[in-house]
Amino acid sequence: MSRLWDRLMRLAEIGARGDGGVDRQALTPGEIEAWHLVLRWAEEAGLEAATDDAGNLFLTRPGRDRTLPPAVIGSHLDTQPNGGKFDGAWGVLAALEAVADPGFIPARDISVVAWSNEEGSRFAPGMTGSEAFAGVRSLAAIRALRDAEGVLLGDALDTLHAAFPHLPRLPLDRDFAFCIEPHIEQATLLEEAGLPIGIVTGIQGKITWEITLEGEEGHAGTRDMALRRDAVMGFARMAARMQREVGEADPIVKFTIGRVQVVPNAPSVIAGRVVFRIDLRHPDNAALEAHGARLEAIAAAEAAPCRVTIARLVHAPSNTFDEGLRARLAATATRLGLPHRELLSAAGHDARHMAPRCPTAMIFIPCRGGISHSPLEWAEPAHVEAGAALLAATVKELCA
Repeated sequence: MSRLWDRLMRLAEIGARGDGGVDRQALTPGEIEAWHLVLRWAEEAGLEAATDDAGNLFLTRPGRDRTLPPAVIGSHLDTQPNGGKFDGAWGVLAALEAVADPGFIPARDISVVAWSNEEGSRFAPGMTGSEAFAGVRSLAAIRALRDAEGVLLGDALDTLHAAFPHLPRLPLDRDFAFCIEPHIEQATLLEEAGLPIGIVTGIQGKITWEITLEGEEGHAGTRDMALRRDAVMGFARMAARMQREVGEADPIVKFTIGRVQVVPNAPSVIAGRVVFRIDLRHPDNAALEAHGARLEAIAAAEAAPCRVTIARLVHAPSNTFDEGLRARLAATATRLGLPHRELLSAAGHDARHMAPRCPTAMIFIPCRGGISHSPLEWAEPAHVEAGAALLAATVKELCA
């Protein structure tokens, strides 16, 4: 096997689960261990390592003219709790391979990036590293996020930085020449078409909410039904109507209730509080907004006799990636003999936040069955190599 494949499998040992998956969530000891490993590989390649206040990791091949904005390539190292070996990790290690040759001196700096907290499994919502860099959210707001145990993201960031006191801190607000993110597809279009490469046209829009229903706790055996302010029943009404009126509104919409917290969550107690998260996605921004407004109206209409609080957490409209970069990727893929097609990303990625800042593109490779965020996640070695070869060739052409 190649060095890239060997490194993917070695990285997957950090946070390895018994079922073959990987649990290496953001800003945990596992991610700190992953940084140590990747930094060792970067040092062997003669790259310059640095971080920033948001916890992003940059590994830079110095260019001939260091006054020029750098090119940035990579993805993320964190996983879901039941994640796989390839999501995010392949993009970082493919980028590392693209600049690994010490004899390659590009015209400008090329930085391999591992964006912080892309997944948002521990600190939600995710993509905090790229959001801080792009100015989508303030660093103060990001540092104030808490995980399920009440740990502040800011404290976890301080622990990460304390583990690497030698790393210089780069400013968050910097210019990039261009950005390319390699990633597994997390869908089945490439696999069904028998193609090794996807050139991503853009990312569908996404809105997330946290809905809080405040009712009143009571004894399940003594409180009359007519007097109850049952938060679970309010949630049930909302969820059913949201599914009917939004989840089944058109064949393209993606509506998900992904997390539900019930208080006190006891078998003989009427629930006094329910907090749940909604994830809504659609490639058409007008439809996304219309469906979003409908969800909010349903939440308000179905809450009584409970009180409801509706908070938008993420509002990320659909975006389009740079046509020039996409054309360059397609031309290079053709030259390398790599069959390819254009496709829209249904999942979100850090590249979404780079697109307004600089020319940005994404490379997809197939994953078996479209399965991701799962121990069953798998990419074929030949596809892993093909995507890395396309990235390396494109970057070297652009930075010759």
